[in-house]
Amino acid sequence: MQVRLLPRALSNLSMSLRITKVNELIRDLVSETINTDLSLKPGVFVTLTKCETSKDLRHARIFVSIFPESETRYATETLAKERARIERNVHQKLYMKPLPKISFHVDTTAQSADEVEKLLKKIF
Repeated sequence: MQVRLLPRALSNLSMSLRITKVNELIRDLVSETINTDLSLKPGVFVTLTKCETSKDLRHARIFVSIFPESETRYATETLAKERARIERNVHQKLYMKPLPKISFHVDTTAQSADEVEKLLKKIF
């Protein structure tokens, strides 16, 4: 009975390791594509914070941080408009099946951390 659980645990471990590697690869390829092919307004910076790929590898959620915050709408609209081109460039460089659909989401972790820090300063 215990021997049967070991391969399943190992397969889950290897699957999560694969997804971790796929996340890193997709993040690097999207970053490269944005840096070379996407032209944003001067002074607008887009940082890819993380990539989350679904277990079936059909969807990849890319989280972005945008500076300055006042340009968040502009940057998200630009990313949404150029998503197909970014996805096509990434798919040309990925040698895997299925090829994931890419979606962009604003990462609010830094903003939340800043708010918590301000609250803590008020308390102390």
